[in-house]
Amino acid sequence: MTEKIRVSIVGASGYVGGELLRLLLQHPNAEVNQVTSERFAAKPVTVIHPNLRTQTDLKFCSVNDLEKVDLMFIALPHAKLMNDFDKFSKLAERIIDLSADFRLKNPEDYKEWYDVEHPRAELLNDFVYGIVELHREEMKKANYISSAGCNATATILPLYPLFKNNLVDLSKPVIAEAKCGSSEGGNKFSEASHHPERSGCVRSYKPSGHRHTAEMIQELGNQINFSATSIEMVRGILLTAHVFLKQGLTELDVWKAYRKEYGDEPFIRIVKERTGIYRYPEPKILSGSNFCDIGFALDEKTGRLVVIGAIDNLMKGAAGQAVHAMNVMLGFDEKMGLEFMGLHPI
Repeated sequence: MTEKIRVSIVGASGYVGGELLRLLLQHPNAEVNQVTSERFAAKPVTVIHPNLRTQTDLKFCSVNDLEKVDLMFIALPHAKLMNDFDKFSKLAERIIDLSADFRLKNPEDYKEWYDVEHPRAELLNDFVYGIVELHREEMKKANYISSAGCNATATILPLYPLFKNNLVDLSKPVIAEAKCGSSEGGNKFSEASHHPERSGCVRSYKPSGHRHTAEMIQELGNQINFSATSIEMVRGILLTAHVFLKQGLTELDVWKAYRKEYGDEPFIRIVKERTGIYRYPEPKILSGSNFCDIGFALDEKTGRLVVIGAIDNLMKGAAGQAVHAMNVMLGFDEKMGLEFMGLHPI
């Protein structure tokens, strides 16, 4: 496709919805038709997203006023699309969902991880899991894509080449921990987001049982022991994982695996410098960009490989990933609308 497509964003008042709108307004092949918010219906989008002042005169509308479009981004809370799928699928031939409603292929996983009986389990295999680097060819033929969770993305991308190329000693545990910015929690306030409680914290908010673990297990094919910690940062995730390599493998084998899987990927960068303060991935310099930076360090005495990944959770972990998927789905240049390189210093 080369003509401009008409898109709408359902649930556009949140942080992810705002990022989607920012990206799509700059996308040369997309025209934003409508954006919804029940709370802010009829108000200008710039009331909620002031960074878009002078860039659009769009106003929020209700989902009840949605018109037919070519593609619809759904940025609603979990369990909304799964219960109202027919309503939205009648309005758009293509859907990219940013909730967890269709990420998992096994309906039993929804009972285990989300404590819900999936009402449309027959549709789970119609949705392609939304990490382009893993599912590009499927996306080219898909009508429905389910974007990956931000913590899942930050964990899967750094570990995938190691598992795919059979470098990991599976007799030993794989431990992964994500240090997460506050925007992961969305724009609805809570006691935990209250400034005196949130500021300066290093809070282990999900040491085990994080729902995104289900995606990691599904995509990597192995058990991952995952923990999440809140830190003093608005945007970004820093993932640190510990795996043990099979006996006899070297750092060169690790390099080869990453180059094989990601050598031609436009949004994956392998970061491993000998000098400087940015020798390993750092989420701060990725703010607003769609990159995933990956680094690693091998402890040759023990065979432990420390894998480090960094993303902007609102971009590569959500809105940027979704626009990347749209580009692949529709045959656009993959980097279209995603050229922003980040800032330094910031």
